Amino acid sequence: MAARAADTGYEDDTNKLKKFLQEYEVEGARKFEPILQAIANRSIRAVEIDVQDVEAWDQELANKMRMNTRRYQTLLSDAVEACLPEPDAELAERDVLDVLLEQRSQNRDGGDEAVNTALIPSELKRRFEVRLTLMHEDKNNYMALRTVRSNHIGQLVTIRAMVARCSDVKPLAKVVTYTCEECGYETYQEVTGRTFMPIDKCKSPVCAQYNSNSKLLMQSRGSKFSKFQELKIQELPGQVPTGHIPRMMTVHLLGELTRTAAPGDEIELSGIFLPTPYTGYRAMKAGLTADTFLEATSVHRIKQRYQDYEFSDDLTERIMKESQKPGTYAKLARSIAPEIWGHEDVKKALLLQLVGGCDRSLKDGLRIRGDMHVCLMGDPGVAKSQLLKHVAKLAPRGVYTTGKGSSGVGLTASVMKDAFSGELMLEGGALVLADQGICCIDEFDKMEDADRTAIHEVMEQQTVSIAKAGITTSLNARSSVLAAANPQYGRYNPRRTPSENINLPQALLSRFDILFLLMDKVNSDSDFNLAKHVCHVHQYNCAPSVDMDEVFDAQFLRAYIAQAHQYQPFVPASLSEYITGAYISMRCDEEESASRDYFFTTARTLLSILRLSQSLARLRFAREVEQSDVDESIRLMYESKRSLYDEAEATQRAYDPLSIIFEIAKNLALQQGEGQAVRVSDVEQRAVMKGFKKAQLMQCLENYKALSVWQLEADNTLIRFIDAPDA
Repeated sequence: MAARAADTGYEDDTNKLKKFLQEYEVEGARKFEPILQAIANRSIRAVEIDVQDVEAWDQELANKMRMNTRRYQTLLSDAVEACLPEPDAELAERDVLDVLLEQRSQNRDGGDEAVNTALIPSELKRRFEVRLTLMHEDKNNYMALRTVRSNHIGQLVTIRAMVARCSDVKPLAKVVTYTCEECGYETYQEVTGRTFMPIDKCKSPVCAQYNSNSKLLMQSRGSKFSKFQELKIQELPGQVPTGHIPRMMTVHLLGELTRTAAPGDEIELSGIFLPTPYTGYRAMKAGLTADTFLEATSVHRIKQRYQDYEFSDDLTERIMKESQKPGTYAKLARSIAPEIWGHEDVKKALLLQLVGGCDRSLKDGLRIRGDMHVCLMGDPGVAKSQLLKHVAKLAPRGVYTTGKGSSGVGLTASVMKDAFSGELMLEGGALVLADQGICCIDEFDKMEDADRTAIHEVMEQQTVSIAKAGITTSLNARSSVLAAANPQYGRYNPRRTPSENINLPQALLSRFDILFLLMDKVNSDSDFNLAKHVCHVHQYNCAPSVDMDEVFDAQFLRAYIAQAHQYQPFVPASLSEYITGAYISMRCDEEESASRDYFFTTARTLLSILRLSQSLARLRFAREVEQSDVDESIRLMYESKRSLYDEAEATQRAYDPLSIIFEIAKNLALQQGEGQAVRVSDVEQRAVMKGFKKAQLMQCLENYKALSVWQLEADNTLIRFIDAPDA
């Protein structure tokens, strides 16, 4: 054991660390000299030391730091304290620690009861904290949660994950000070874990001489507390193998690291993987097993919020230069999922949703939302889900979920009990995690009715009201909703209304600013271009350039949108009459159109036009909305409507022969029960009784067979629905 201790050489390593802090240079300048001076001047409180810098200085010392991080972090603290220079600037007013140290260094009663400052723990006198970090530039070097094993205990690990839950910031005792009630002697106890056993006996020479049983009183003023916060992190969706449940881990944040992450953030963090024993009744059940946690040393957001972006001069100059070029709006739209061919207007709507409109707060407390909601409906295989996933990755706070796998509580909020304090706490769902971001909900039509009503309030009021377990409150859910829905019978039937095809209530559809219908139509030119585009992507792993013009990368697109968020354009009075006239014209056109039976233009449509116009003005970095912005907004609204009811107007949905014959077959299938086939002769008999011809029956059979609504069996004498028809 003696030889092992000699080999460890902590004293030699401390001297190496002192030399490293004093002499390590980057580009000809000493890196830590200004940092140590700032600590001495009390202008900063944290020192971050990258292990990669130590590796460039001494490879063996860096390896020791990785394998025994907690110990070497303590040695680094001692080295920093030994290397601190004298302050070269005027210090601020004396804090509590200055007053206490001055009082403790003075003689009491002029006798030999002087307090020896050497007995004061160094942790109590430090005003700084040292953190060892290891941040990689290559994302492939980061570990997934399920790859952290028991052999990593005590080591420095780097993880990329998502924050699922955050606790409140609370004080954590680092050094506890006791005062004897008889002799006044001060005793110190350093706390290294979450729990400790208080000292009950005074260690002063006076009490030891007289064998006194005096009590020790704990001093809150003389003790040292550190800010403490607990996180629950979860594996990223791309790290979870198919069929497995995402794993979670507890992370402890101390000091200046607290409040650096919020639920829903994707973070890169480095920390020390440590065990923690169970206490109390749980320890009796656990036996020799222990839980684990990560003591964080650095936390960085992968995707920053728009307001947190810091622009370099070169990036700002490039953004302003691109904003002045013609065609930037179309190029920005093409940069959204460039691997997906077509859907130009849909991508423009998604771009405007990412930019968003301006929130308006009136004097009486009324708030008008600026976030936009978009719904994509249509046939399978038109890249709706891929668009949703791309937008979720592009948005700084993007959450992707599916309607079938999400409950109302999972989307809004749930009431949980804190494992340590036992207090009830709220855990936000997908919509709360996407606050000031975008929540992408796939398979929106597959949600249960009870779960779907939970998001009505979120889409309009942007809050989640909770009244559970004695907790009555409202949580912010200022998120945009991007939904994708599939037709009820496999493919879109243009002879039926959008609400009948998608199986969504009109009250929910009216809350979306834009609804796009994506239909898979047979067209030789578009099919050729689509196939050519897909083959190019598979061959070169990138989208083909359009007119020799490359699209923007995701990082630049995110920075451009962040720059646009700094503008708050307003609608001038000169445009009010123009917008009013356009809205009235839309209402009149709808009254004269056949689509009035199942599509409505309401006051929400007017608000949608205003939000779209503000988004377009933001993209131009303008302070005022122009008429061209309003015209483009109205054009997008007309395109969305045209995609919804052009086909329906062409076929005049109202009681055409094919739809009536389909209703006859559906009613017969419902009468016979699920899974039963319907005889064509029975359908023909009832159709002839209503005045239809056999040719119309055969056309109905072929059309709905082509739409994959039913199958014809036994030489076209039986009809079997592919999915059970709804009543």
